[in-house]
Amino acid sequence: MKAIRLHAFGPAENLVYEEVPDPAPDSGMVLLDVEAAGVHLVDTMIRAGTNDKSPIPVPELPTIPGREVAGRVSAVGPDVDPSWVGKRVVVHLGMVPGGYAERAVAKVESLYELPDHVDAAQAVAAIGTGRTTAGILRQAHLTADDVVLITAAAGGIGSYLVQAARNAGAVAIGLAGGPEKVETVRSLGAQYAIDYRNPDWATELKQDLGDQEVTVLFDGVGGPNGQQAFNLLGTGGRALMFGWSGGGPIEFTHEDLMTRGLTAGWAIGAKLTRQLRTLEAAALEETITGRWKALTTTFPLSEAATAHRALETRATTGKVVLVP
Repeated sequence: MKAIRLHAFGPAENLVYEEVPDPAPDSGMVLLDVEAAGVHLVDTMIRAGTNDKSPIPVPELPTIPGREVAGRVSAVGPDVDPSWVGKRVVVHLGMVPGGYAERAVAKVESLYELPDHVDAAQAVAAIGTGRTTAGILRQAHLTADDVVLITAAAGGIGSYLVQAARNAGAVAIGLAGGPEKVETVRSLGAQYAIDYRNPDWATELKQDLGDQEVTVLFDGVGGPNGQQAFNLLGTGGRALMFGWSGGGPIEFTHEDLMTRGLTAGWAIGAKLTRQLRTLEAAALEETITGRWKALTTTFPLSEAATAHRALETRATTGKVVLVP
């Protein structure tokens, strides 16, 4: 089979498209013919050798990256119900890589069966990015009374959050970089779609909102734009943070929290690990019913290096997916 292998940590060019032996399913495992494989930002860190602060262990080289796959079961290992053969499934491989390939093995206990109407790329987005989003939302408790500000709203998590705010009946405000991404955010249902490249965006948004105050901030970018977004939170607002891709994390003091009655917290990480199965199921349910539709940017499997470069330079929209 063809797969992407990493033989040495370093730049994206180190991802090599080559012939490798087919994997074989052991006891409790199945073999998948891969229809789509997800690319995660942490994949780029592992490839570069800079994931020392990540809970995902450094792999032994050579390795086939990738932990999110959808496809059809083509074989099963010992003690696995043979009725799985032929079924379309999606699975998160956990700490074990192997997704950037035409075939991959997975634990049968981790599989979710997919109805035929669900696109493989949509399923891959849900099993990884979607489950993280579901975990963030469980802490937000959105209602129709909320005014929700989402940074990086054209990204994988951000685009799901815009739809969740819309579905809750809240006012959704999405930030994105450039006219094309702003229009994408608007198409997701955001009442306000804003280009953060406009240096006056925060002032103009405050004027547009009038008497309304931002009640919820979902921030994955930090830096200057994340800081401006935090400063827009009204009295009693709540900030849920899950990254700082645009610079350092948001800065605030105890006085900010006390005088403005704010709550702020880190919304991902260890607090989600004990409920991953529940969150995966929740994200897939939103996808299967059509309440969530992932934005995706797809690349052929052979162009994994290009996909990594595009993700690292913010040249993608939504979830990045490789297609064999």
